[in-house]
Amino acid sequence: MSVQGNYLLSANMDVAPEKEDLFNEVYDEEHVPAVLRVPGVLAAARFKTEELTMMLGGERRTIVVEGEPKFSAIYEIESPEVMMSKEWAEATELGRWPGEVRPYTANRRLVLRRRIDRGR
Repeated sequence: MSVQGNYLLSANMDVAPEKEDLFNEVYDEEHVPAVLRVPGVLAAARFKTEELTMMLGGERRTIVVEGEPKFSAIYEIESPEVMMSKEWAEATELGRWPGEVRPYTANRRLVLRRRIDRGR
């Protein structure tokens, strides 16, 4: 996995089913492009939770984590200070996101992770 930054921010959430198409459109066409223009944001990718079935201990197992949000966006950032910048604050309030999408999100989980491996 080619990760250049030292931090990953994951923004995880559910969205009201009737707003899912709008959520995906705004996230892909407005929100992520705006955040990618913020100095110190290196990359972004979006994901949708899927059922997890795998071999574990020689057995086929389905792993279910109750209450996990359906959607995730992962942002690779240089440092936590990026999220305190004026540019970040402005980018996350642009377009239709704050008024037409954010009110329909729930189960929001924001997690910051610091890289600990030295294998660069």
